[in-house]
Amino acid sequence: MENLDLFSPLAVSGEWLDIPDGKLFWAPNFISAIDADDYFHRLSAGLNWQQETIRMFGREVLQPRLQAWCGEAVYSYSGLTMYPAPWTPDLLAIKSACEQVCYCRFNSVLANLYRNGQDYMGWHQDNETELGPQPTIASVSLGEGRRFVLKHLASKQKVEFNLQSGSLLVMAGTTQQFWSHSVPKTQRFKNPRINLTYRTIC
Repeated sequence: MENLDLFSPLAVSGEWLDIPDGKLFWAPNFISAIDADDYFHRLSAGLNWQQETIRMFGREVLQPRLQAWCGEAVYSYSGLTMYPAPWTPDLLAIKSACEQVCYCRFNSVLANLYRNGQDYMGWHQDNETELGPQPTIASVSLGEGRRFVLKHLASKQKVEFNLQSGSLLVMAGTTQQFWSHSVPKTQRFKNPRINLTYRTIC
């Protein structure tokens, strides 16, 4: 396994992107293809994946993906309270690399497992109070590539990324105040994908 430290070209190969009312960091080759594949297989087998129930529009529904919550803090959203499992060595290694890019410390990670193209993430903002007023969220993709879309709440401008295995997308600044984001479902055949979203619970 390579050492993703501050001086690794993979840790600094991306760039900060200024968008209206927000800030993004994009590194399509943050982790090498070989290491990303290794991480994907170990995390697929090693995390306690669950299909959780959340409250939407006054009723309880199963989320269209599997999740695991790890780290040091309890997290609540949409009527769901998640208690953390311990960090794994792989999650800590990736966390350290993300922290060196973002210049902040993350204390938790929400892992999402998209089993196929019908698993998705609906439009939402990561703006819960415990994330703070301007949260920095680092999203690492492993496995199958998926389309990721951001939409400005006022202007409806859209920004899209193809999140391939090993890529890193960071949402920072006022992004969560002014933009929503989603991983749309698709009719195309898709293999499983893991998305690690590192965050700080205040």
